[in-house]
Amino acid sequence: MAPIAGLLVSMASVQSGASIAKTLFPLAGAGGVVALRVGFGAILLCVALRPWRQPVRRTSWPPLVAYGLSLGLMNFLFYQALDRLPIGVAVAVEFTGPLTVAVMTSRRIIDFLWIAIAASGLALLLPLPHQGHANLPGVLFALGAAACWALYIVFGQRVGHHLGPQGVALGSLIAAALIVPIGLFDAPAMVFSRAVLLPGLAVAALSTALPYSLEMIALARLPTRTFSVLMSLEPAVGALSGLLFLGERLAPAQWSAIVLIIAASAGTATTARQEVAVPVPD
Repeated sequence: MAPIAGLLVSMASVQSGASIAKTLFPLAGAGGVVALRVGFGAILLCVALRPWRQPVRRTSWPPLVAYGLSLGLMNFLFYQALDRLPIGVAVAVEFTGPLTVAVMTSRRIIDFLWIAIAASGLALLLPLPHQGHANLPGVLFALGAAACWALYIVFGQRVGHHLGPQGVALGSLIAAALIVPIGLFDAPAMVFSRAVLLPGLAVAALSTALPYSLEMIALARLPTRTFSVLMSLEPAVGALSGLLFLGERLAPAQWSAIVLIIAASAGTATTARQEVAVPVPD
C-alpha cells in the first residue's frame, strides 16, 4: 500500500501545485508562472540529483534535447490551457497524449474501443454553437500539451534507459533554457515580487520535485500496468482540486467527458500488450 499511497499523494501534489499556479495568473500571467515553475523545478531537481557527476555520451544528446524541449513545451502549453479551462478539463484533454502512446503499443480490436470512448469524451468538451461550456483555444492548447506529453514519453524512455534520473535533471535544464525566456518576455514586473516568487517556488516543489520523487519510488515497486491505471485518476484529481481550491464547478457534460477519458485510459492500461509507464509532469 505504501507505493500506492505515495502515487496518490503525488497526484494530489501535482494538482495542488496547478491550483496555486492558477491563482498567480492574474499577477504574473500564465507565461510568467510557467517560467517560475520550470526554472525553479530545474534548480530543485539539479540540487537533488546532481547530474554533473557523470558525463553524457554524444549519442545520448539528441534524445535528451528532444526530451527537454518536449517537457518545456508541454508545460508551457498546459499552462496556457489552464488559463482558459478548469483544471479537470485541461488535465483530461492533456491525458489523451499518454493514452495515444499506450494505444499505439497494442493494435488489437479492443484498442479501437478505447479510442472511441476517449473521442466521445473529447467531443463533449468541444464548444458547440449553442453551448459555451468549453473554450476552443483552451482545448487546442491542451491538445498541443497532449502531443508534447506523448513525445515526452517516447523520448523519456530512451533518456531513462541511457541516463536514468540524471536525464530528468538535464532535461529540466533544457526545458528551462527554452521556456524561462519565453515565459518572462511578456510577464509583468510583479513576477519578480515576493508575492509571486515564493508561491512560484511552492508550485515548482509541488508540481515537480515532490511528485517526481514519489513516482520514482512507485515505479520501482508497482507493476507498470498498475501504475498506469492509477494515473488514469489524474483528471478526476484535477477536477476535485479545482473544485476545492478554486471553486471551479463543472457542468454535467464536462464530468461525463472526464469519466469517459478516465475509462479509456484505465482500459488502455489494462489491456495494452506492451506496458508503458506514464509519468505526470504537470
